[in-house]
Amino acid sequence: MADDDFLVRALNVHAAACAAMGSPFSGALLEAAATDAAQGGSTREMFKPWAAAPVRALILDAAVLRLLGALHDLALSGEAPGLTRAYPSAERPGDPGGAWAASLQAMADHGPRLAAFMAHEPQTNEVGRSACLLGGFLAIAGQTALPLRCFEVGASAGLNQLWDRWRYRLGDAGVWGAGDAPVVIDTDWRGPAPALGAEVSVIERAACDRAPIDLADPAARRRLRSYVWADQLDRLSRLDAAIAVALVAGVKVEAQDAVSWTARRAMPRQGAATVLFHSVFWQYIPADSQAALTAVIEGLGAMATASAPFAWLRMESAPANMAQMEVRLTPWPGGEERVLASVHPHGAWIEWKDE
Repeated sequence: MADDDFLVRALNVHAAACAAMGSPFSGALLEAAATDAAQGGSTREMFKPWAAAPVRALILDAAVLRLLGALHDLALSGEAPGLTRAYPSAERPGDPGGAWAASLQAMADHGPRLAAFMAHEPQTNEVGRSACLLGGFLAIAGQTALPLRCFEVGASAGLNQLWDRWRYRLGDAGVWGAGDAPVVIDTDWRGPAPALGAEVSVIERAACDRAPIDLADPAARRRLRSYVWADQLDRLSRLDAAIAVALVAGVKVEAQDAVSWTARRAMPRQGAATVLFHSVFWQYIPADSQAALTAVIEGLGAMATASAPFAWLRMESAPANMAQMEVRLTPWPGGEERVLASVHPHGAWIEWKDE
């Protein structure tokens, strides 16, 4: 491998990350993909749109995760039986070696299908991220003593709109949420407890996404499932439970640009705390859109008053270290940004920093 083989390096980085975050099956697949790419194999063809991309761009664009998702989606579809048989399920453990052999065959037999899947950025809707955002919502509710209006951008299928309907087990810090909640999220909570006693009432919720997932469409639901690592069956089960709740609740996500939608929908309102929130969204929008959305948010913040507060809550990569995820909160009036927590990308652990 040449020192400047960015694709091979990116595949290896993701392979190590998957293994470290509890997905040895995904890690093994990506190790095999890195070896194949280094040898000029079929894997390299799948990344033609990123042929000249450096490692950072490949990571920011989630190109490697797109391949993982595309292969998992094909396995879930049953259209490549050999691939399906090699993937993990509730009935059988996965066979990474067999899955990689079947993946090479799938690239030959289903190349255009896989490429079409990879053309769109990942559509994840990891419900575990609600645990990361929970402390922020509780802080806003506790500090304002007002009901919440919650507006999410980059919402995918909108499952995290229902954050207040889940039950959270926060290790030694305590629990929050109804005992009979259909979705239970366990996390390794580190540091002081959040404001678990805050009174929470969500009186309005809405969301947008450039290309929202229609949960009524079985193919769209499969795409959502495909971005959960195949050997993490507990996450898949939790996702399925959240989807079932969302379908009954009639969750909607508007197909809108985040900048114009936020300006139109998220204006502060008397008697409620308005919250604009997002998770693992920022990296997928271009710099000019980031700047425009920041300007809109700051403009809404400038309109806030004590009786009509506005808050920006987000779970995104740390500005100085894209490998580290943080939860940040900027409340108005005031506009002073706080780092609330460092978090696992899927909510497996949360290191709470805010006092």
